[in-house]
Amino acid sequence: MVETKRNRRVGGRTPTGTPAEAPRGGRSAFRGIEPDRRRLADEVYRQVLDAVLAGALQPGERIVQERVADEINVSRTPVREALLHLEREGILVRAGASGFTVRDISGREVRDIYQAREAIEGHAARIVAERRDPAALERIRRTIETEESIRGGDVEVYFHANRKIHRCVVEESGNEYLLRSFDGLWNRSFSIRVFAAIANADPEASLHEHEALVIAMREAAPAGAAEAMIVHIRNGLDLQLRALAD
Repeated sequence: MVETKRNRRVGGRTPTGTPAEAPRGGRSAFRGIEPDRRRLADEVYRQVLDAVLAGALQPGERIVQERVADEINVSRTPVREALLHLEREGILVRAGASGFTVRDISGREVRDIYQAREAIEGHAARIVAERRDPAALERIRRTIETEESIRGGDVEVYFHANRKIHRCVVEESGNEYLLRSFDGLWNRSFSIRVFAAIANADPEASLHEHEALVIAMREAAPAGAAEAMIVHIRNGLDLQLRALAD
């Protein structure tokens, strides 16, 4: 069969949008994985993020990839990958050809994040309260019990404990799109940094407010359960804004 313009592959795909088969004997569509380099990039990512969370790198402070590579004793390639990852997550912003700076957090951004949380998690609590599924409520209660048993952790430990509790509520709503929205909002280092702003505001105390949410989802009307979650989130927002103002 003679190939015509109509059935010719374009850009590696057929005109219908289906992936084109790789030609036999031709180049592979995939590239070899370099696990060692990836592990290096992950380690650089973790070290830079830890420095930001600990306050060793302050907002506006310039980070030059060559200097980081020299200090960590690795090549520039994994450092650049790590810094680009942190830029995508909102921790860093580009500054020149090979530099980045630590991005500051505005009160407006914090409000926007918490308002989105109200919409997602408040509605999830409403659904859980409407269903009154004893098994679901017990799973939430056990998650709270496990995560609130944490003592003496750092800010990131408390962040992940808090995230697990709130994610459990959204997960038990059974709404896949609410869960995806939750993960999209929380699965970023920027979220950890926002939470880190309340490091001096006793994050442990915030964790211990969750038992009342289970009671509301078990006993209150659905609207009351949603309101209890929203009030809890707004209390967290107040802590964040006071911490940013200090």
